[in-house]
Amino acid sequence: MPLLADRQSQLLIDGKLVAGRKGVFDTVNPATEEVLGVAADATAEDMGDAIEAARRAFDDTDWSTDTELRVRCIRQLRDALREHVEELRDLTIAEVGAPRMLTSGAQLEGPIDDLAFSADTAENYPWRTDLGHATPQGIPTDRVIAREAVGVVGAITPWNFPHQINLAKVGPALAAGNTLVLKPAPDTPWAAAVLGQIITEHTDFPPGVINIVTSSDHSVGALLSKDPRVDMVSFTGSTATGRAVMTDAALTIKKVFLELGGKSAFLVLDDADLTGACSMAAFTVAMHAGQGCAITTRLVVPRARYDEAVEIAAGTLGSIKPGDPTSKRTVCGPVISARQRDRVQSYLDLAIKEGGRFACGGGRPADMDKGFWIEPTVIAGLDNNARVAREEIFGPVLTVIAHDGDDDAVRIANDSPYGLSGTVFSGDDARAQAVASRMRVGTVNVNGGIWYSADAPFGGYKQSGVGREMGLAGFEEYTEIKLIATLAG
Repeated sequence: MPLLADRQSQLLIDGKLVAGRKGVFDTVNPATEEVLGVAADATAEDMGDAIEAARRAFDDTDWSTDTELRVRCIRQLRDALREHVEELRDLTIAEVGAPRMLTSGAQLEGPIDDLAFSADTAENYPWRTDLGHATPQGIPTDRVIAREAVGVVGAITPWNFPHQINLAKVGPALAAGNTLVLKPAPDTPWAAAVLGQIITEHTDFPPGVINIVTSSDHSVGALLSKDPRVDMVSFTGSTATGRAVMTDAALTIKKVFLELGGKSAFLVLDDADLTGACSMAAFTVAMHAGQGCAITTRLVVPRARYDEAVEIAAGTLGSIKPGDPTSKRTVCGPVISARQRDRVQSYLDLAIKEGGRFACGGGRPADMDKGFWIEPTVIAGLDNNARVAREEIFGPVLTVIAHDGDDDAVRIANDSPYGLSGTVFSGDDARAQAVASRMRVGTVNVNGGIWYSADAPFGGYKQSGVGREMGLAGFEEYTEIKLIATLAG
C-alpha cells in the first residue's frame, strides 16, 4: 500500500491507526508554501490513551524480556523502511525541505541503516554480568549486575532531522526493552506518522509497544514529562524547552535525556590551510539551511588573517544559492517555516545593530517570493560578546571572530553556554589534538574527521544537554542497573 495514499496521516495508538480527536492540521512544503496534506491532530485525551497503551504493553506482556522478538521487530522495521525509501525520500524533501543530496545520508538512509546497530546491540548485549563472589560484612555473597529496561519512554522530537532523531530514539529504546510514545514536531508530522503505517503493515510489534501521536499543540507533548505513568523522557530540541522538560519531569523524578542547542566553534589555527578550512566552514553552515544543532556557526580565525578569512568564507557561502530541494545540486534549501525565517531575519537585523556587517547575504533572496528562504550569510566585524555569536540562530549564518593564538581560540570556543560540538584545523595533527582536548564539547572534528556514526555517542556539555544518543552509551541511556546479591551456599 502506498504511504499516505490519501495525503492524510493517522495516530498509532495501541496497535491501531486512528484519527485524532481534534481533527486534522496542515503539513506544508517550506519551499513552496503548498499544503501537502493533513495530519491527525491529537488531544490530551489521545495522548493519555497512548501512554496507557504503552504502560500496559510494558507491565502486562513479555516485551521487555523477549530479546528475540525485539530484535526481529526492529529488523523488520529497517527492512520495510528500505523498501519504501523512495517514497520516504520524496516525503522528506517535500515536508522537511531537506535537499535531495542529504537524504542519502543523515536525513533518511543513514538513520534507516542505523537501526541495525540497535538490533545487533540488543542481540549481543551482556544483559547480566557476574560481579563475582565476595564477603561483605563477613557474609558470603554471589553478585550479578542486571541491565533492564527503564519502562515507558516518552520521545519528543524536532523538525530539522526528523528521521534521524526519531529513529535514534525509537531504535535503542525499543531494543532495550522499553515501550514508547513518540511525539514529533508539528512542522514535520508525516515523517513520524509514516512509521505507524509501516509498523502496522510490515512488522510484528505487539499493540502498545510503540505509539505515535501527532498534534498541532505543543502542550500535548509536554504531558509526557508530567505523567507519572511515563518513566523516562527523551527530548531533542531547544535549550529553553529542555529546561521545561526537566522541570516537569522533576515532579515525578523521572529519568531525562536531553539533546539541546549549540553554538559550535570552528577553530582555524595559524598554521592551517586558511582557504580549505574557511571554505569548509562556510559550506557546512549552508547545508540544510544551517538547521542543525551541531553545525559550527562561529568561525574563529587568526586576527592577522581576519580580512582574508572573511573574504574566503564569503566567496564560498555567497556562491551557494538557496534553491529547490528536489534538485540533486541543491545544498541550501528553505528554512522550515515563516516563523523560523522571521526569527533568523531578526538575528540578521540585530547583527547590524550590534555593529557588524554582511560580507555576503543578509536577508531573503530578492527573486524568491514563495517559500521560506534566507540567503547564506557571513557576519563580520563582531567579537564573541555579540548576541549573534552567543545565541543559536538555526539558519545559514556564519559569524567570523578573530583570535590571538591557540589559548585565545580555546577561550573563545569555551566562552559559550553551549558545548555540543566543535572543529579544529591545523597543519599539525598533534597541535590540533591538543586544542581539541581543551574544548568543552561532546564531539570534535579534527582536520576533517567525521564523528557522526551509529556506533559513536553524540551529545554535549553544559546547556547542550544531558546524556548521550547513539552508540553503546545511547543504548544504555534506556536501561536501568540492578544488582542482585544472593547468599552463597
